[in-house]
Parts: sequence; structure tokens; C-alpha cells
Amino acid sequence: MDLNRPASPLQNKATNRKALAATAIATALLLSACGGGAAPQGAEQAAAADPASGANASGAVNICGVKDASGIYKGTAEAFTKANGKVTAKYTEIGATTDEARTQIVQRLEGKSTECDLFLTDVIWTSEFASQGWLLDQTKLVEANKDRLIPSTVETTKYQDKYWASPFFTNAGLIYYQKDKVAKPETWQQLYAEAAKAPGDGYVYQGKQYEGLTVNFLEMLYSAGGEVLNDQGEVKIDSKETREVLNFMSDGLKNGSADRAVLTYNEDPARLAYESGDFGYQRNWPHVYRLLNATPLASSFGVAPLPAWEGGKASGVLGGWNLAISAHSTNQAGAVAFIDFATTPEWQKHVAMDYSQAPVNEAAYSDAAVLQKMPFATELLASVKGAKPRPISPVYPQISQAIYKNVYAVLSGTTSTEDAVKKMADEITTAKASF
Repeated sequence: MDLNRPASPLQNKATNRKALAATAIATALLLSACGGGAAPQGAEQAAAADPASGANASGAVNICGVKDASGIYKGTAEAFTKANGKVTAKYTEIGATTDEARTQIVQRLEGKSTECDLFLTDVIWTSEFASQGWLLDQTKLVEANKDRLIPSTVETTKYQDKYWASPFFTNAGLIYYQKDKVAKPETWQQLYAEAAKAPGDGYVYQGKQYEGLTVNFLEMLYSAGGEVLNDQGEVKIDSKETREVLNFMSDGLKNGSADRAVLTYNEDPARLAYESGDFGYQRNWPHVYRLLNATPLASSFGVAPLPAWEGGKASGVLGGWNLAISAHSTNQAGAVAFIDFATTPEWQKHVAMDYSQAPVNEAAYSDAAVLQKMPFATELLASVKGAKPRPISPVYPQISQAIYKNVYAVLSGTTSTEDAVKKMADEITTAKASF
């Protein structure tokens, strides 16, 4: 069980489900089942959102999610209400952190609450929520809007060949580098070699034992040609690519390319360490650009897409937030209208200009007004387009824990690469068998 996330019906019923998973009939039953009272429809029987319904929508629509630190959620609701005229939208905060918001969302969905028409969902929640029959099938709506959406962002909403949410804004890692100290990195190998040249050239990233370490590891694994699950959902992490990446990251801590303090860093400590001026490279998210520009480093740093693995190609890991329609919404048409507005090319420009978030519309990245506010938009687009989703599975939280726990064990020197790879594969296999 993921220590950072509350238990869900999927996890609570893991023991019983192992016994049922032996037959295809049992598997089908599991996909349509959910704990607590009468079972709702599963993903295969979910109702679908009607793309045409938004045109005639009226009434009120309520969007629920995490604390609105940047103002983007409330700002979008207000702009939609002003532009639409027939539908009023409001944003309701139901959690101070991502995990708290997820707990509150699950409680409402399990309880068939009609309070929220739309939920802001982390890209890693799609499979779990869809498998429980909690969301409307947005396949037709996403396909109707597909020409305005970056393909990689659409993939974060997919489960069992259907789309269960619409991308709102995305995220992909970037490399910040000190132009007077180190070169713009083209490969991970070059970055680490440059970082090792002098004490002040080192690399900082998110190496704490949490989801951020999973992302940092997968960015390298994907670029090296490795994978966690293949297209058939089979566990493929026990591979030479996994061993190469783990050894590479471990060696980087031993030879001074990366500072050992990264083992305690999540996003903000990594940023603050870099702001000290004592490092050459930092891996972090796009929002850091604005914060760095308010420091003495403002004129000295550059921004680059994530580098490629030597002999391979660059591949980031997508973050971001999607808009999912509750299966219990009392204004599904209003929800569709809100999604149509939030994903328009015009509003997606505001996502970048006003809120420093990464748009899901490609045209926004070349807009002159966006480039003025976000000069690194070209680099960011390259990272977004080359990025891949994290493993798609209803038990993703357990998969992630298996990854970051064992990667951390190698980096901290408490286990060998070989033992970590075997344990990682076994734990992911066990997690998948629990569903």
C-alpha cells in the first residue's frame, strides 16, 4: 500500500481479488465492482459525455479540487462564467494538498455525492477512478477536441482504450543550468560529466523517497529505452536499461556529479539549493522559471529540455491536471461546456501568460504574447511533446512506491542494483495481481 495515499476500495479488497483473478469472468466482475453498498457501473458500462450538450447548457457547475495556489482554477471559472452567459461556474477547494484532495474526491465519488460536477484530477488517478465507474466516459468529447490538444497530454486521460478526462494543463521537467559554468546538456551522460568537473558545477534533483523520485528515475529510464509496463500491461522493469540507469544514478552520487543532499530533496529544496549559486544544473518544473527570475541568478541561467540518453532520445514524464466529469453530476452539459472553454486555444494562452502553467494546446507555445511572458516555451514544448505518461494502472500508487523505494535504496547505498531490480519487479507484479 502506498504510504502517501489513503486506501481505496481497490486496495481494501486486494486479498479477495487475488483469488478471483484466476478467470476471465472474475476479472470482468472486478472491473465493474466497487466496495460499499450497491456496486456502480464499471469502466466498460460507464455513461458517456455528449459533446453536443455543452452548446445548450445552463444552470450552475461546480469544479472541485486541490488548493488553488496560483488562482488558475478560480480564474478559469470566472472567465468561463463571464464568457458563457448561460452557465455559472465556481471552484471549490476540497484539499490543501494533492493527497488531501484525492481523499476528499474519493469520499464524494464513493458516496455518489452530487456536490461536484467536475473534479481536477492528477494525471496518475485516471485508471483507478475510471476502473471504479466513478467518471463519465469522455471519449467522444476528447475526440471532438483532439485537434486542439497535444497528443502526449491526451494519453494521460486514457484507460482501456477510452478517454476519461480532458487535459487542462500539463507539466514536464526541464533542466536549469548556469550558462557561465556549464554547457547546455544534450545527453544525461554529458550533463553528469560536466557536473563533476568542479565542486560548483554539480547537479541537484528530486531524490527523496517519494513520487518525485519515481519521476526523475523514469525520465532517464524512458530515454534509455526502458519501460515499467508494456502495452499489454506486462511487467518489464527487470531489464538491462533499468540496471544501467540505476548504476548511472548511483555512480553520479559517488563521483560528485550530484550532491548527496538530493536524497532529502523534493521540488522546493532542490530549487533553493540551486538558488544558492553553488550548483551548475537543476532538474525541476516550469514554474521554477518565474521564481528564479526573482533571485540574483536571474540573468545567468538557461533553460533546456530534458536531455537524451546517449544513443537514445529524450523522454520526459508528464505531470499536470485533467478535468474529469463525475458520474453523479447533475449538470453534465454544463461540465462539457466548461471543458470546451478551458481547452480552447485562446484560454490556453492565458494558462501560460497569467498562471505560468504549461498549456495543452500546441499553438499557445508559439504565440507572441506567450513567448514574452514565457521565453522558454519552445524548450517546454519539446519536453511536453517528448514526454510519456507514468505506468497506466489502477494500482499505480503501489507501482510508484515499488519504484521510488527501491531506487532510493540503491542511491542511498543500502542495497545492490541487482537486488533492487528484482524486488522492484516482484513488488510491481504483486501490486498488479491485487486488482
